[in-house]
Amino acid sequence: MQRRNFLRSAATAAFLRPEAIDRARAATSGDVRDARSVARDETYWREIQQAFTVDRNLINLNNGGVSPSPRIVQDAMRRQLEYSNLAPAYTMWRILEPEIESVRRRLAADFGCDPEEMAITRNASEALEICQFGLDLKAGDEVLTTDQDYPRMLTAWRQRERRDGIVLKTISFPTPPPSLDDLYTRFENAVTPKTRVIHFCHITNLTGQIFPVKRICRMARARGIEAIVDGAHAYAQFPFKHADLDCDYYGTSLHKWLLAPHGTGFLYVRKSKIGKLWPMMAAPVEMKENIRKFEEIGTHPAANHNAIGEALTFHDAVGGDRKAERLRYLKSLWTDRLGGLRGVTVRTSPDPAQSCGLGLISVEGKKPQALTEALWNAERILVTPIAHPDFEGLRITPNIYTTLGEMDVFCSAMEKLIRA
Repeated sequence: MQRRNFLRSAATAAFLRPEAIDRARAATSGDVRDARSVARDETYWREIQQAFTVDRNLINLNNGGVSPSPRIVQDAMRRQLEYSNLAPAYTMWRILEPEIESVRRRLAADFGCDPEEMAITRNASEALEICQFGLDLKAGDEVLTTDQDYPRMLTAWRQRERRDGIVLKTISFPTPPPSLDDLYTRFENAVTPKTRVIHFCHITNLTGQIFPVKRICRMARARGIEAIVDGAHAYAQFPFKHADLDCDYYGTSLHKWLLAPHGTGFLYVRKSKIGKLWPMMAAPVEMKENIRKFEEIGTHPAANHNAIGEALTFHDAVGGDRKAERLRYLKSLWTDRLGGLRGVTVRTSPDPAQSCGLGLISVEGKKPQALTEALWNAERILVTPIAHPDFEGLRITPNIYTTLGEMDVFCSAMEKLIRA
């Protein structure tokens, strides 16, 4: 009786749910054009924009921090949360929690790895700190990263410096760098006999610079060095598979570019590495070789990670190639229009091999925080101020629900501020 009632409620919920995925599929159905052509078709993207419930009274160009989920994902999470609360010890733990295995299989298939190498986490920080604190390192061991790495990751390594006596070394690079070869060479030249870990971004959160991941990982492996890849901004922003990276450790957030529920992410660990990596929270010794030991975090909602499946379905319906080209197109709208103005520097490479939808603009004589406040006060535009010792500016991250009209409002507002 309980099972029949559950299935009946689930069927009713499915019948009532909005047609967000249908909209995405309708927009893509039978369309054989190349992704670059589709990126400029506003009729196509207007259908997809309707799948979101965003507030159009403001313009959100800070999707790099966290993105809104389409309605279909919100509804899936809401349904499961409501069902969890009927009798959590049964409905959440016994009915919904086991569905994490379906999510694991789908994420693994999309990333291109064995499901037994895929742990579901709450964000990229959790995934990466499992690696940072889980690797056995001793005093004097060197960790190599860049001075443009994500602040939380730098903080984690500095804590290990204070606690364990390891040595954190950072390299710098220009924004944008002249080439991917230049980035690779900077890492290669900085390696010493004491280097034990190379930690770097797949794509930086500051300027959107993409790194030559496979070359760095293979160089590290050849020298017996562990390589940790921070993919917080990469996964689902542009298409790739694990084979394109050949990494041993990869952590990402799913609430950015996959548009999954807030507080979702994953950690990839190569199967041969699982046994030697300690989990952040203790797991029984029997789980030493089990990827699920990294999910031992105590009581947590099942609804969040289960709704990842709907986000994957929506992403597949849109198409990864088309999504990436749309994001590059939206970036080109503001970089082309503003980049030639006096005193303006775009610190993101136009090379599609080095960037996608995330970019940084610097304006001579204008402080990022002041520009941020002016954009908000004038047009209710959300951007991200960036202050780095070597540069500063505004990080601009539109998403696939962003309209051309919104980009025009942003550019017009910036033109006034730049010329003021």
